[in-house]
Amino acid sequence: MTSQSRRVAGIVLIVFPTVVFGGVSVLTLLVHDPTYADNALRQDLWRAGHAHAGVLLLLTLVVLRYVDETGLSEGTRWYVRLAVPAAAVLLPIAFFLSVLSPDATPPTPLVYLAYVGAALLVTGLLILGIGLLRAQGQVVDGGGERRAVAAEGR
Repeated sequence: MTSQSRRVAGIVLIVFPTVVFGGVSVLTLLVHDPTYADNALRQDLWRAGHAHAGVLLLLTLVVLRYVDETGLSEGTRWYVRLAVPAAAVLLPIAFFLSVLSPDATPPTPLVYLAYVGAALLVTGLLILGIGLLRAQGQVVDGGGERRAVAAEGR
């Protein structure tokens, strides 16, 4: 893993406790706020926001492990390194903030941030997948330099 990917991974791991805090917050609302259960849309979107945050941050750590094993240019690797964690922020924000009011029945237009997050996630994953398939024995070492890897015997 390059120092660039390691730095992003460190930031993700520092941010991850906010997902735990969010889960505790939702649990607190379920237990102590009877009006929370009255708004099914809000309840569903907040549950989706919390789940997406956790899963996408974990996926980010997987992406960071593999992005340096591609033959992608440095700029494209940076796009992948940042697109997936950006999606991990934008999707939950869209879900949470679009129904911030306890009486929200339709979500606010902030819900459209989910489409931006989804586009970033899909493009980042597609680019990474294609980069891995095209790598053909190249990896990027810790200093960011490409080097050939011996072919595995089959």
